Amino acid sequence: MIRGTGPGIRSRNRVCGVEEIKARRRQQERALRKARKEKQLVSKRLPRGLQGDGEEMEIRETSVTQEEVLQLYQRIQHGSDDRLAALRSLHQVLQLKEAQQMFVRFENSIRVLIGLFTSNLASVQLKAAQCLLELSHSDDPSISLVCLPATPYLLTYLSGQSAKFTELCLYILGNLAAENEAVRNQLLLQGVIQALAICLQSPHGAVVEAAAYSLSQMLQAKEAGEKIIPAVLEANLTPHLIRLLDLDSEFGMQTAVECAWCLHYIVSSGVNCECMISQNLIRQAVILLIALGKAIESGITTDGVELLIYPVARCLGNLIVSNGPARSKVQPHASDVLRALSTFTSRFLQSRPFVTRECLWLLNNLTAGDEQFCSAIFHLNLVPVFLQLIPFSGGINTLVLMLLGNIAEMGPEYCEKLQQQTDIFPALCTTLRTADPEVVRLTLEVLNLILSHCQQACVSFANQSGISALEAIQYNSNEEIRVRANYLMDRYFTHKFLGDSNTKAPS
Repeated sequence: MIRGTGPGIRSRNRVCGVEEIKARRRQQERALRKARKEKQLVSKRLPRGLQGDGEEMEIRETSVTQEEVLQLYQRIQHGSDDRLAALRSLHQVLQLKEAQQMFVRFENSIRVLIGLFTSNLASVQLKAAQCLLELSHSDDPSISLVCLPATPYLLTYLSGQSAKFTELCLYILGNLAAENEAVRNQLLLQGVIQALAICLQSPHGAVVEAAAYSLSQMLQAKEAGEKIIPAVLEANLTPHLIRLLDLDSEFGMQTAVECAWCLHYIVSSGVNCECMISQNLIRQAVILLIALGKAIESGITTDGVELLIYPVARCLGNLIVSNGPARSKVQPHASDVLRALSTFTSRFLQSRPFVTRECLWLLNNLTAGDEQFCSAIFHLNLVPVFLQLIPFSGGINTLVLMLLGNIAEMGPEYCEKLQQQTDIFPALCTTLRTADPEVVRLTLEVLNLILSHCQQACVSFANQSGISALEAIQYNSNEEIRVRANYLMDRYFTHKFLGDSNTKAPS
């Protein structure tokens, strides 16, 4: 997914030099794309606001004994007059991991709780549902299996009249599905996708958000590409998800966040990306990123906007990688998209560097072999913005160097514009002296492209202490890097500055 670079640094006038670089870049792209796709981001949700009867929720931090949990179980089991009070107490106790494990070990405990969940008394039903929510939030996968008998009732209640109760059931379903394939398989057989499709069309924003959350938990599964995503596409859920990628939606930004993650998981699976493109996902994502960029520039955004930028940028980047013609749908908005992405890279550099990395990765995919985007970067004078990111590690400097490499690969005109940027050679001299071999290697590759296309750049680089930076690499422990640096010295500087015309490219 991140646009990689290969080790070849031979100049373009050597046979197969450019193709070798591109082939190695494609190889690294595939490896990084696979690694990113396999990384699962499971996170369960426990909305404390869903209390139902207005009481203040006490967050317990103390321990509990088995006897205490047993007494609460017996009180709800035998139908005493204070059953509702016992359920309230059980709800609070089940916040503790040890209490959850104690409770599920009691004989018939889940069956009793499900019986109360299906009660005709709304107050009892709601409090039992909140107990199930606490259990579903457990980080013990075995507890989700114990709760499996509740799933048919949870799905049935999704079509109920109470929006708040529907929301609660959706969060329970999402939590149960998060870590257990057996639960997901049963939910698929019970028609969970069709039920979620209906909930995504609810007039209640909280229900739509909870439905998108529950769906996102299903879509993160390792078997999603084979079992779940085809069912989602067949149920035609994606148009509803795309429609909700709207900053001005009545359902709010958090709903858009959940929908964006759903779309990202679908796109990254590689299942029928053409379908997603035909449903105007690219256009909607582009419009949303531009709107978010303008909102940030005007200072009117709310906290948490980065949680929306992140999956939308990743989704768009994946579409461009998986479908070459997809970039053409972004090109009419090239300037606005680049302006928004540069805003994000600067705004979140210190507080949310993962957003900066994601936006730089998308910029790499947009500029790779694309003259229009590379030209727009100069038109908007964005090179200085990206050069300011060079000192930052954690993958940021690597992505900036890849971006500069994309621009330099466009040929002499672009390299001439790059070398006219007063800060580019001091920045590259800085990265040449770093300890990260990948950063040094990428810097040498960018230098080779600029110097091979722009002869006057040799003088400019030398005047910025570039030769001493290259000479210092002769002591680098990495042999490949030493060979590359020596090649640049021999090809571009030995003949001009030391009078030696015999140069030889590294093998």
